[in-house]
Amino acid sequence: MNQTIYPIGIQNFESLRKDGYLYIDKTALIHQMATTGRYYFLSRPRRFGKSLLLSTLEAYFQGKKELFEGLAMEKLEKDWKEYPILHFDLNISQYDSPDSLYKILNDILSRYEDEYGTRPSEVTLPLRFAGIIDRAYRKTGQRAVILIDEYDKPLLQNLHDEETQNRFRNMLKPFYGVLKTMDRAIRFALLTGVTKFGKVSVFSDLNNLMDLSMDNRYVEICGITEKEIHAYLEDEVKVLADTQMTTYEETYLKLKKRYDGYHFTAKSEGIYNPFSLLNTFAKMEFGDYWFETGTPSYLVELLKHTHYDLYEMANTETDADVLNSIDSASNNPIPVIYQSGYLTIKGYDPRFGIYKLGFPNLEVEEGFVKYLLPFYTSINTAKTPFEIGRFVQEVESGNYDAFFRRLQSFFADTSYEAIIGRNPERDTELHYRNVLFIVFKLVGLYTQVEYHTSNGRIDLVLQTNQYIYIMEFKLNGTAEEALRQIEEKGYALPFAADERQVIKIGANFSSETRNIERWLVEPMR
Repeated sequence: MNQTIYPIGIQNFESLRKDGYLYIDKTALIHQMATTGRYYFLSRPRRFGKSLLLSTLEAYFQGKKELFEGLAMEKLEKDWKEYPILHFDLNISQYDSPDSLYKILNDILSRYEDEYGTRPSEVTLPLRFAGIIDRAYRKTGQRAVILIDEYDKPLLQNLHDEETQNRFRNMLKPFYGVLKTMDRAIRFALLTGVTKFGKVSVFSDLNNLMDLSMDNRYVEICGITEKEIHAYLEDEVKVLADTQMTTYEETYLKLKKRYDGYHFTAKSEGIYNPFSLLNTFAKMEFGDYWFETGTPSYLVELLKHTHYDLYEMANTETDADVLNSIDSASNNPIPVIYQSGYLTIKGYDPRFGIYKLGFPNLEVEEGFVKYLLPFYTSINTAKTPFEIGRFVQEVESGNYDAFFRRLQSFFADTSYEAIIGRNPERDTELHYRNVLFIVFKLVGLYTQVEYHTSNGRIDLVLQTNQYIYIMEFKLNGTAEEALRQIEEKGYALPFAADERQVIKIGANFSSETRNIERWLVEPMR
């Protein structure tokens, strides 16, 4: 029986080390960070180890040498000192009222004022923060260490509430700005979060932070690398293979397909999701552990609010300025989706500085697209696996009429209000495209799908063991036109020598009825 204790949900470095939990040694990078700079920012998806990183830094700056026994830090650090630590965790509150942010900051500051004192003139949050830093320095003789966890949670929870966003932003800007004005009394500062709000947001008064989010030197600071799996978890992979009754190679490839694939820079190797990976080894069972712990409802609302074309999301190209900063006034959801971990870097063109984005792995792709379905159709969450299963069964058995009737029902039961925004013609077409995208993506997880889009037209090739479906959809055209386009553009030619049955299907979608109106089928052989 595996005796390893996995640090699932353990975010305190001291308890992790004292209680014998597995720790994948990141202390060489931590030492490098602490000794080569002073002000840092790091953006990583949730449950990637940001809180544990801050806790490890806290133990280091508290001079707790005994906790680092056997780790890289033990040999690297020669001069252990104790510094005053000011640790702000903004993840412990829900920011659903105008004064919720003030309450949490006031509570944290009050606790440090009990330790370091206060002055009557310090009546604002920034003045109190600055006073605490100054007195901590004077009292201990050592400059303060500032650690701020999930700095962006108040803003992220209110993406669509402009008034609350402005209130919180105006509160946080001068508060974080203290880090710059009190430079003489600060030894080290690190802010972490899921996203980076830039431009007119909280960082405009704090331009002395070194952003590590897309820094090749610190790509491995959170998450688990392939090298670390072999160094720390090799036996676990073998046990998992035995448990799953597969080979070591098959198990390793499945782990890689499901949990690897995060790229935080253009040149980095893939990073595994640590939460899903460790849960898999703890339970010796594959699962959607990361996705199931936090539904991305704010992302779906953002996609619908901006009337975003999901085909664009799956084939996005953008530059570093967009990826690395979120403008809260922007209607572009891609930076939030990328920084939240639902998209990652898949390619890079150095000539133009353009990044290509895509889903990092199967867990995220399957979980996110399944989660989208009830928001764009009338299908409820509980029925999603059933509906997709029926789609796949119908495709695999050659029952294309049942497939299209089921697809019709997705559109027929969707309310008019769920489709139409400010531009009825555009939004009807967009809704039809988005539903098709979701269905084909989900069916494609269990079959093979290739599709290409241009100018609002969709070409789809769906492959199973017995059939190859070539589908063309026309908006406000005819099924005959769609079928003719398949022939004229030679979509079937690449499969001329294939032994499977090729089925060509042309369908038309009516913006008036907001549904698939008719489909024609031409079996080739």
